[in-house]
Amino acid sequence: MARVIILGSSNAIPSKDHENTHFIIVGEERTILVDCSGTPTVRLEQAGVELHSLTDVIVTHFHPDHAAGLPLLLMDMWLLGRVAPLNIYGLRGVMSKLKKLMDFYHWGEWPALFPVSFYCLPKTTLTPVLECAEMSIKASPVQHIVPTIGLRIECRATGRILAYSCDTEPCEQTIELAAGADILIHEATGAAYGHSSAEQAGEIAAKAGVKKLYLIHYPTGRFAQGDLISRARQAFDGEIELAIDFLTIDF
Repeated sequence: MARVIILGSSNAIPSKDHENTHFIIVGEERTILVDCSGTPTVRLEQAGVELHSLTDVIVTHFHPDHAAGLPLLLMDMWLLGRVAPLNIYGLRGVMSKLKKLMDFYHWGEWPALFPVSFYCLPKTTLTPVLECAEMSIKASPVQHIVPTIGLRIECRATGRILAYSCDTEPCEQTIELAAGADILIHEATGAAYGHSSAEQAGEIAAKAGVKKLYLIHYPTGRFAQGDLISRARQAFDGEIELAIDFLTIDF
């Protein structure tokens, strides 16, 4: 059975106990990192995930708290002797910027670099990202400050569905991504341009008819903003939980 491990739960400003938001999907066949911030090698080790087991990376958008760790991830894999290929997925503009970022590090001159493939996703609703015997992952554009995708992940063995809003204002695309899902992981930065509050996350969960809501990408440390679960419960009467670092979600 696939499981999700939260590697970070904070908004763009991390704190001592909360890294920037990203997570990993661990299955029997594929291990998929969703966004890449901070020091990914350390984070994966702390989560008990072998670095070389990583098969795929999905980058939801090109903001530093979601993408800045990728050069370090690739360098560490190379230094540790990886030979297996790595697949990276994202919108065309994101993939173009990541390639340019890697060019600053002259990665084309790294001897014996393992194969890295970039897959450009169209800005269409429920576009296929990754299909394998174990799971299906689709993406839809959501409403953030820059082009961004949310995800819908289905575990084929159980039929259970997990949706991830990523950074977004409340929008119909997220409702469609999460429609009837068992789990919705939704951001709760606060009501602002390109973001959602905990109350708004609850409203999206209710409209989508999900069973359980996890709040993520919320202010942490000295910027924490009180009882987010109670705020989300104003609009959603299902189960609600805060996504915290190293939480494991079986689905």
